[in-house]
Amino acid sequence: MEKLPDIIKNCIKGKSQSQERLYRLFSQKMFGVCLQYCNNYDEAKDILQEGFIKVFENLKQFNNKGSFEGWVRRIMINTVMESYRNQFHLYPVIDFDEKIAENYFDDFFDELSARDLIRFIQELTPKYRLVFNLYAIEGYSHKEISKMLGISLGTSKSNLSRARTILQEKVKKYYTVVSEII
Repeated sequence: MEKLPDIIKNCIKGKSQSQERLYRLFSQKMFGVCLQYCNNYDEAKDILQEGFIKVFENLKQFNNKGSFEGWVRRIMINTVMESYRNQFHLYPVIDFDEKIAENYFDDFFDELSARDLIRFIQELTPKYRLVFNLYAIEGYSHKEISKMLGISLGTSKSNLSRARTILQEKVKKYYTVVSEII
């Protein structure tokens, strides 16, 4: 069985069997990453394919520092951001106390299942979902997000705050429906 460094070297040489192996090794996990940001499976598939094209085009730039999977993940996220940057504009939301929202937000999600939370996140508009995922899931700072998306620091913060507010409303509605059933 061919090891990852050998697969990468053979991909750089243009060997299609190695490219297929590399794709199969990482496509399922990277599809999950794409789904976090996309509205549906078809959009996630498109982003995945575009991302892998970039992976293959830039393999020579991978310098073996850090994990290869992390490098591929970063390309997928950048591909998502590029797509959304071209399609959507991120607008600032004002008059929101972020500290109060954080405490309120954390309390609500203690009992929520992961599947429900992912569904709620996928229902966010693309502009809010992108900032939310980059901040809450990927762990980027607002400063990093603002640079990646070409938006102001305040816009990043306000889009996160608005995403949190929307998620809080979805959670409230969910728990109201569940408590009425019980």
